[in-house]
Amino acid sequence: MRILITAGGTREYIDPVRFISNASSGRMGFALARAALKAGHKVTLITTVHHPSSIVHRDTSHERRATIIVVETAAQMFEAAKKHFPRCDCLIMAAAVADYAPIRPAKRKIRRANKPITIKLKSTPDILKWAAAHKKSKMRRRRRLVVGFALEDKNLRQNAERKLKEKNLDMIIVNTPAAIGADKINVQIKTPDSEWIKLPFANKAIIARRIVALLGC
Repeated sequence: MRILITAGGTREYIDPVRFISNASSGRMGFALARAALKAGHKVTLITTVHHPSSIVHRDTSHERRATIIVVETAAQMFEAAKKHFPRCDCLIMAAAVADYAPIRPAKRKIRRANKPITIKLKSTPDILKWAAAHKKSKMRRRRRLVVGFALEDKNLRQNAERKLKEKNLDMIIVNTPAAIGADKINVQIKTPDSEWIKLPFANKAIIARRIVALLGC
């Protein structure tokens, strides 16, 4: 299979040197890329992490089979996803994409002043929703799989299941803020036709292998 994976947190610039972002390390996306490569699949990784090859590739055979695209903003990630999505069989959206970005980033560094400033924000593209809406194609015998992640601090299953249904996903993987930057995590997984699966506390490499296996990859 050809698997498209996103990883890391986007940067939405306020001015040339400051940006809105999040604490995502990209480790889950990298672990998924390694798991898919080890399972024999072709992987395209869209990531916000610069020089990710040392993280993703553990041997030269994997390096020959992975395509890596480095982006920074949600808009750039969306453009890369639109370009590569038509050629993939499965999208795993593990990136922490910013929900909002400044409407008008300053062209020059904003100088310090002894008064509050107001930064107006706009919604960023919903990449996951777009992908799910375009997963069917007359040119393909098998529709693409679209997998999303949900980070929730309360009502985990309720909120994740709503996202699964509203965005027409094939799988949702939910975790908590404790997963950010951690080596070991708890996740729960749901598909439209299955009950919830709660995976044991484990490192991200093991979790990634289980996710790839559950997708039938």
